[in-house]
Amino acid sequence: MINLKIIHKIIGSLLLIEAFMMATCMALSMYYGEDDFMAFAISVAITLVGGLTFIYIGRDSINTLDRREAYLLVTLTWIVFSIFGSLPYLISGYIPNFTNAFFETMSGFTTTGCSIIDDVERLPHSMLFWRTTTQWIGGLGIVFFTIAIIPSLVGGNVKVFSAEATGPLRPRMHPRLSTTAKWIWSIYSLLTIGCMACYYLAGMGIFDSVNYAMTTTATGGFSTHNASTGYFHNPYIDYTAIVFMFLSGTSFTLLYVTIFKGKVKQFLKNSEIKFFLSIVIIATAIISVFLIRYNQYDIEKAIRISLFQVTSFTTTTGIFNDDAAQWHHITWVVLSVCMFLGACSGSTSGGFKAVRSVMLFKTLRNEFRRILHPHAVLPVKINSNSVPSSAQTTLLAFLTAYLTLCLITYFCMIISGVDSTNSFTIALSCAGNVGPTLGLEIGPTMSWSILPDITKWLLSVLMLMGRLEIFTVVVIFTPTFWKDN
Repeated sequence: MINLKIIHKIIGSLLLIEAFMMATCMALSMYYGEDDFMAFAISVAITLVGGLTFIYIGRDSINTLDRREAYLLVTLTWIVFSIFGSLPYLISGYIPNFTNAFFETMSGFTTTGCSIIDDVERLPHSMLFWRTTTQWIGGLGIVFFTIAIIPSLVGGNVKVFSAEATGPLRPRMHPRLSTTAKWIWSIYSLLTIGCMACYYLAGMGIFDSVNYAMTTTATGGFSTHNASTGYFHNPYIDYTAIVFMFLSGTSFTLLYVTIFKGKVKQFLKNSEIKFFLSIVIIATAIISVFLIRYNQYDIEKAIRISLFQVTSFTTTTGIFNDDAAQWHHITWVVLSVCMFLGACSGSTSGGFKAVRSVMLFKTLRNEFRRILHPHAVLPVKINSNSVPSSAQTTLLAFLTAYLTLCLITYFCMIISGVDSTNSFTIALSCAGNVGPTLGLEIGPTMSWSILPDITKWLLSVLMLMGRLEIFTVVVIFTPTFWKDN
């Protein structure tokens, strides 16, 4: 029997944290003297009441979780957080439709970055900061954030970590998961502060540098300007974004080993990093050639713009400094491949993940060798570590589920009247938590407001499944999950 009391208790405690996040935005609204102060005040009150109610229901619960409860907790947390997180949009009237408000919030927490807001520049400072905050908290995971600050709250937190973490391989820095969580969040915070300082020195104002730093390191993509970083027309800002997008798309465990342990060689020899870097270099080179030939860009601009967009799409950040809809269609194919592949596991990025691609290619290589040597023992190794056969099976199951979800979404989008190119890239974008799409009807610089409401709900579910890597959500709907044994 599933222990619902502990789930209620933890969700209630998490809602108190969300109320505190809203209160920060409320203080910002007071500072700027803007009209959304009451919207945040009411949202804080409702969220507090909701949190305390959940805690009351879960009183006297046993502070342990089994695997089933961990999966249910993680999925429900992201849904509940998005419901309450949509309140500021609804109450303020800036997004009066609940479907749109929920879609925007889910896009924020899952760091997808697609938006239904046609003109973000009309939003007050506190509302812009709320959008940014949702992405920064969702970057490493809502429950994982809790493990770092309140480890005693989430009993059985190894199971919770497994349900929310990304990638097939989950190395830990420390035997205690709470210590690992603190180190990862420390690196995440240092990256954010460093990015903030670099943006400010490159020419951004304080408010913009804070917001863009949070969405860059979260690989989210929400911005304070309609033209994203293209608003500034500043090469230094572009290069800053490229560096921090790349770092944020790297495994935080690997960054810890490199920065705090000084093992630079381990970073450079890492199979996933080499694959990730190779994809970025190859895609940048191809797109640069097309920009020089068909868009008449000079060499520096072509390399900078293409490197920026490739890094943004591969790390699933989604910020932009140019309109890729005006590029040659071959570049769309290259960017779509980047959207699918994604960056490294254990980072804030989405997508299929580079390590899975490495595992897949090595598995294919072994199958070709096995044709010639049927009795050979051919292990799949990642960084000198053998990958168990169970992980290889899970890899193929994940790939099948990932592509199936994309195809189902693609057909649903076609039925709803969206053109083929947009349908395909929207499916990839939401499943990989990328954000922008490619096409003319809904281009990479446009909002998704024209989509039908039923489509937005479908995409909201897909964003959640993409962020939690499909199985965490799907397993809840299997009959076996609810059996007592």
